[in-house]
Amino acid sequence: MSDVHDVQIGGAGEPRPRRAGGGGARRRKAGVGGGTGPGRSKTKTSGIRGKRPPGRPRLALAAAFLLPALLLLGALVVYPIVFSGVRSLFDASGDGFVGLDNYGAMFSDDGIRTALRNNVVWVVVAPTVSTVLGLVFAVLTERIRWGTAFKLIVFMPMAISMLAAGIIFRLVYDQAPERGVANAVWVGVHDTFADPAPFPGAKPRPGADLKPSGGGAFTTGSAVRAGSVVRLPLVAVQPDDLRGARAAADTRPQPGRVTGTVWLDFTRGGGGRPNVIDGKEKALAGLRVEAVRGGKVVASATTAADGGFALPADRADGARLRLPAANFAEAYRGVDWLGPALVTPAVIGSYVWMWAGFAMVLIAAGLAGVPRELLEAARVDGAGEWQVFRRITVPLLAPVLVVVLVTLMINVLKIFDLVYIIAPGSSIRSANVLALQLFQSSFGTDVDEGLGSAIAVFLLLLVLPVMYVNLRRLRRERRR
Repeated sequence: MSDVHDVQIGGAGEPRPRRAGGGGARRRKAGVGGGTGPGRSKTKTSGIRGKRPPGRPRLALAAAFLLPALLLLGALVVYPIVFSGVRSLFDASGDGFVGLDNYGAMFSDDGIRTALRNNVVWVVVAPTVSTVLGLVFAVLTERIRWGTAFKLIVFMPMAISMLAAGIIFRLVYDQAPERGVANAVWVGVHDTFADPAPFPGAKPRPGADLKPSGGGAFTTGSAVRAGSVVRLPLVAVQPDDLRGARAAADTRPQPGRVTGTVWLDFTRGGGGRPNVIDGKEKALAGLRVEAVRGGKVVASATTAADGGFALPADRADGARLRLPAANFAEAYRGVDWLGPALVTPAVIGSYVWMWAGFAMVLIAAGLAGVPRELLEAARVDGAGEWQVFRRITVPLLAPVLVVVLVTLMINVLKIFDLVYIIAPGSSIRSANVLALQLFQSSFGTDVDEGLGSAIAVFLLLLVLPVMYVNLRRLRRERRR
């Protein structure tokens, strides 16, 4: 082992043998790289310089970079908060100090109490429904072939501004079925299961023997007799309801029966005679005619294509004839979506349409990180899909669900534009929320900046607990 040499290049380029135990060992003892004393001192000096703590120049440089952000934060966040807090202690003019009176007025005003109640509904319903729908969409789109295209379609409303979404849903909720999509669908479903009135809005011709009998029905003033013919003329029939109608025929008397005709007593272009069936006048088919005695229906019939009807005399003799209100009921116009009772759920529906896609995208991103081995192991052990979803998928997605829920809760506390645009003037008070009340108090017809500032401070206090919970959750995740 003593004969082991290493090779060192000499000055003349000739390799010369050198023992391994000489200068190499001394160099290893001296430190990295070996060499002479000056070389070692240079290495130690560089190490000391690298570990030197930052001095004042570096702090000044950091402050210079942070200063613009701090100035913007102070001008756009801190100053408005402080100003609103101070302004809320003064009256509408800003000259008289009123203390906490504005906060007392905020809870005693009926409109603001309605806004508080609606805000509670918004915070509870809108984030929950959006998160649940986002979870369902995210889970289901993993199992369908066109899942990416479906996610894109659901997420597309996020590209629309609140203003545009409000205008869209103001049209969707229009009361007229020919304009509003919601009522067009609703009326179509209703008319599928309930027959519409044959002649909505029709009424007896003036001077006829038909008189209003309550509830939209019309009854003859005199009783009918066996073998008699009764003419029941009507007017105000819509032209669309007469498509395909035949000409009215004067019914002949029949022994043992009460007969009659119901027709439109109107001749286009004039020239017709009142209470007389003229040749060009149209029959009203499909009308229900009832014989009423003592408030009870004793017989009924439906008019034929020529407007004629016949009732058995043994039951109709001596009774009065009635055209029930179901013959003339106005066409079903759907639901008053923007009325006082439904305006808040309707606006929440438009919000869910926009933000369910946001929830779906975030939850889908979290779902991509769920270990597939756990899901497959549960299925192998005999767990059904619902058990896998409820006991594995949802608990693993709990942090993401909390993020989505908290974000949407903060968002709905500031909701304003959707309510302002969708709710009509007659229902705006029923749909009122705190942010809208703040706008009306600060920029409406009855301006009270003191009350508006109190509402703004109250909104800030409502948001702070939600933000605190979110910050604590973020800190716990960082510690993990």
